[in-house]
Amino acid sequence: MSLVDGKTFGIIGYGSQGHAHALNLYDNGLDVMVGLYEGSSSIAKAEAEGLKVGMVAEVAEQSDIIMMLIPDHLQSEVYRESIQQHMLPGKTLMFAHGFNIHYDTIQAPEGVDVSMVAPKAPGHRMREVFTKGSGVPGLLAVHQDATGNAHAVGLAYARGVGCTRAGVLDTTFKEETETDLFGEQAVLCGGVTALVKAAYETLIEAGYQPESAYFECMHELKLIVDLLYQGGMGYMRYSVSDTAEFGDYTRGPVVVDAQVKENMKEVLARIQDGSFAREWIAENDEGRPTFYRMREENAAHPIEEVGKELRAMMPFLQDVD
Repeated sequence: MSLVDGKTFGIIGYGSQGHAHALNLYDNGLDVMVGLYEGSSSIAKAEAEGLKVGMVAEVAEQSDIIMMLIPDHLQSEVYRESIQQHMLPGKTLMFAHGFNIHYDTIQAPEGVDVSMVAPKAPGHRMREVFTKGSGVPGLLAVHQDATGNAHAVGLAYARGVGCTRAGVLDTTFKEETETDLFGEQAVLCGGVTALVKAAYETLIEAGYQPESAYFECMHELKLIVDLLYQGGMGYMRYSVSDTAEFGDYTRGPVVVDAQVKENMKEVLARIQDGSFAREWIAENDEGRPTFYRMREENAAHPIEEVGKELRAMMPFLQDVD
């Protein structure tokens, strides 16, 4: 940590990731400023936590290490308008996700270090684990090493936010960005929600009760994911019935067959060649018409309605971490 002693850390944004990074660094005795836009509701929150707050340009000017923790689609505009002119030689520009560097929407000056520390957990979980004396794993990458210290400063930052308590893995901006997007699209968000909806609809169309379909296809998913998270596929299969395990081996490949894998390859190809990035950037430039339409359509899916009713009967769910 001696490498960053006396340095000022500018955290741009105070959302899920921003508050965790800022507070963890602050609790480790480092000088932290939070950069926000005028009128932000997060100003009072950050100040209440004892943090110094300023406008983005002010924080960028005064900070030695600047971490971008606002949404991907906002970063390039905020960088051009409020940060770029303050990126003097010797400073460090950091990210928690490689999107804008990998797809060239942000280009730092030659004399600036550009690196990434990507904690592998949502911000609230990252902060919770830190306050209990532990940390979440993280990824570290260097895009531009102007000073020769980019990796060491990145590692010090990772220590400051608690990631070294669990472990930090070296990667690249390309690998982090492409695998992160693919995981979200093929499994974690797109894949799992499409699978759940298709299974729910299959049961409903076959005449089963919505409540039963919800429990089997949505509610119990957490039980399985927790087992996978805790001990991998082997532990999950050890924990379920032999009937469920046999169905896993024999019917899983029927549902997720070779064509599904080919579809996944196509999804990955569109991430690798920049097609998805260009589509998402254009969607934001046009005011997000497709995004908002799809959000509204999915919110109205019958599984959401029956789920809301059933979850209201289970107040204990609010106590789940």
